[in-house]
Amino acid sequence: MRHRNSVKQLGRTHAHRKAMFANMVTSLFKHERIVTTRVKGKELKRISERLITRAKKNMQMAETDEGRKLHNKREVMKVIKDRDVVKKLFDDIAPRFKERNGGYTRIYLLGRRPGDAAEMSIVELVERRVVEKKTDEKGKDAKKDVKKEKKAKVKQESKKEEPKEVKKEAKKEAKKETKKETKKDAVRGKKEKTKTSARKKKDK
Repeated sequence: MRHRNSVKQLGRTHAHRKAMFANMVTSLFKHERIVTTRVKGKELKRISERLITRAKKNMQMAETDEGRKLHNKREVMKVIKDRDVVKKLFDDIAPRFKERNGGYTRIYLLGRRPGDAAEMSIVELVERRVVEKKTDEKGKDAKKDVKKEKKAKVKQESKKEEPKEVKKEAKKEAKKETKKETKKDAVRGKKEKTKTSARKKKDK
């Protein structure tokens, strides 16, 4: 029986659910923001905040407690298999929440998904780093020049291809006309021969 068990089963077996949340936590720490359903998002929030708290404990430990630090890392690696993400969690994410005692993630509701009408949500870190894409004016000008050059090349190629096609069509038409004329000449020659032969017979 499931009495007093607050974990949502989500219609999956234990192994499937465990693997799914491991992937979701890895994606959350890697991208710092993911889109999922509301029920999954709530469970993901609970799991991810526990891992952040465990990573924060390593910051508070002294350098002599290397054994306990290693234990914390191994406990996190039971859930997150990607070593780069684990390193990011301990070295980058945990220090951001040094002065925060909880509530490391937030959930935004997005409404219902078309199709199955599931409630969707965004789960993200509170201290999320937004990477702004900065492009120099020179870079923009260079991109514009490249686009213009490409368009000019396409136009030139199209112009070159058009006369070739016209020439080919003209040649084909000329060949057809010459064939028709030769056929007509042959027919005329045959008719004239038949006429001359008929006249000779009459004269005889």
